[in-house]
Amino acid sequence: MSAPERIPARGVTPSAESSPAPSPVPSIEPSVRLLAEGELTVRGQVREASNAVLYCTVSHEGREAACVYKPVAGERPLWDFPDGTLAQREIAAYEVSEATGWGLVPPTVLRDGPYGEGMCQLWIEGEPGSELLALMDGEEAGDGWKAVGFAEVGDGRTALLVHADDQRLRRLAVLDAVVNNADRKGGHLLPAAEGRLYGIDHGVTFNVENKLRTLLWGWAGEPLTEEAVGVLERLRDALGDGGALAAKLSSLITPAELDATRERVAALLKSGRHPEPSGDWPAIPWPPV
Repeated sequence: MSAPERIPARGVTPSAESSPAPSPVPSIEPSVRLLAEGELTVRGQVREASNAVLYCTVSHEGREAACVYKPVAGERPLWDFPDGTLAQREIAAYEVSEATGWGLVPPTVLRDGPYGEGMCQLWIEGEPGSELLALMDGEEAGDGWKAVGFAEVGDGRTALLVHADDQRLRRLAVLDAVVNNADRKGGHLLPAAEGRLYGIDHGVTFNVENKLRTLLWGWAGEPLTEEAVGVLERLRDALGDGGALAAKLSSLITPAELDATRERVAALLKSGRHPEPSGDWPAIPWPPV
């Protein structure tokens, strides 16, 4: 097998044994307060985004940070999601992430801004110099990688798309299954300082129908880790009637979507395995990066 062809994406060195363990999740309360109460100043626009994504700074009581502001007014209508709901879905994904204890989504709030109500999320500066995704010749993933599927790479050539066999990615795969993420691309993976990994862009989540589209299929059908089962059990309780997470999500997604989230958690616990592609929906987002 030839050496893997790295896909330009921010990531980590792919080895299950050598992957850095994430540091303990830091307290996010100061960042949440800064995002929610600070003065928001637009500095630029992320041009390649499909919806309006504005790069901003937020300042409050002597503190300042970079952030992303996505106004609801700048959301492009989608055929399969209600108009004007993507910002709320981003907040809901953040709340679920916090409930897991994994801290996989940057601090995110819903607030008013220069262009009206929108999602405001702490900007994460990715750590350059390594990869989470790669293309390989041959039919099997090498050590430290998990196979996703074959991809056309031009000139009639196909290659095996793989992602790193990394515990942080595996946690993110579980989170995506819970929130029904319809768009987990490589560019939505942000390795950060101190061994942390974040996922961003969760606007197309929580649909009642199964729409899971992701590049993280490497564990499909494999047993969930003991850690993941424990997290899912806590989510089940938090999503129950009177649960803290259920109360938070009830103002962000519809009752039917909340019930579907409960059902997805229950299904994961019943099967004890990572989900597999349903066959009823494209399994991999396009473009994948």
